[in-house]
Amino acid sequence: MVEGGLPEQAGRARRVALVGETIDQVREVMIMGDSGIMACSPPDRRPRWVASRKMLEWPNGATAQVFSAHDPESLRGPQFDAAWVDELAKWKKARETWDMLQFSLRLGDDPRQVVTTTPRNVEVLKAVLRMPSTVTTHAPTEANRANLAASFLEEIRLRYEGSRLGRQELDGELLEEAEGALWKLGDLETARTVAERHKFNRIVVAVDPPATGRSTSDECGIIVAGVVSEGSPKDWYAVVLEDASVSGATPTQWGRAALSAMERHQADRLVAEVNQGGDMVEAVLRNLDELVPYRSVRAFKGKVARAEPIAALYEQGRVRHVPGLNKLEDQMVQMTAQGYIGQGSPDRVDALVWALHEVLVAPVKDWQRPQIRGL
Repeated sequence: MVEGGLPEQAGRARRVALVGETIDQVREVMIMGDSGIMACSPPDRRPRWVASRKMLEWPNGATAQVFSAHDPESLRGPQFDAAWVDELAKWKKARETWDMLQFSLRLGDDPRQVVTTTPRNVEVLKAVLRMPSTVTTHAPTEANRANLAASFLEEIRLRYEGSRLGRQELDGELLEEAEGALWKLGDLETARTVAERHKFNRIVVAVDPPATGRSTSDECGIIVAGVVSEGSPKDWYAVVLEDASVSGATPTQWGRAALSAMERHQADRLVAEVNQGGDMVEAVLRNLDELVPYRSVRAFKGKVARAEPIAALYEQGRVRHVPGLNKLEDQMVQMTAQGYIGQGSPDRVDALVWALHEVLVAPVKDWQRPQIRGL
């Protein structure tokens, strides 16, 4: 829920605007619904619904007028000292309706409005959240357990927990996608695999080490990926199996985390970028396990140039994700053709790129390279 002000103000309001996607939704959900105004009003203060005027009238003379977001112009003219806006993030004409509502809130000493909505990546909602006068509250679906069927919660969690749709609809998280992102939210949702068994031909762990080993250092990206490489290379696909990244870790700590990931997944090789640490990276790993199958990689291109061919593999449907890779996916949708626009460094994405390059890109190049046979 997003509040442009405090709800108790409505108790002193005399003229209120009720705005929903349609007139029917305002009436059936906001007014007559199980949690609507009529159900929540004490009997001695329950308003009267006047259908011919599309209006609620309270015994003390206060009124609430109904409006549809399909008709922003209907808000031109009326004036209010409070408003309740429901499901702003799904309105087709959200910006136009929101703007007209702001001009109508011109009565009283301190006009207020309340917005209740499932958060979605729309600009009008993000603009409201950025306003210094906005106060936010948040509650997951689980908080309403007492009023929901137990079978519903069990089934919905089984289907969607850990997915981006579940984070949005069940946990009330605002999932943002940068304009021009290399990875789209829809592509990542499609990439998520069910709990099926894959017979991997090879599994690798990729590491993108931080330049320093202090608590304020960048994250150490550690990504595990497996590949099913049967038949022609165009049929090969990879599965991202784990994001084992660590924050504020010393070289010994991130080295152990990477080796533990190898052990958990019985990985065939550990790949590490050495642009920052050079020989130190291998030395750290060899000190912990001198027999670890290891290969160093060095970045000669920028982050975007390295990421673009990997993003293309997602568009082709050749990469899948297990559930629960939220932090990795959050970084992915902030990587654009102009660079990374999120906070910090995209170390999880860097490690992902190296992992998928190792299992899907490099082997195909070797497979396609002409072979010379002696006669």
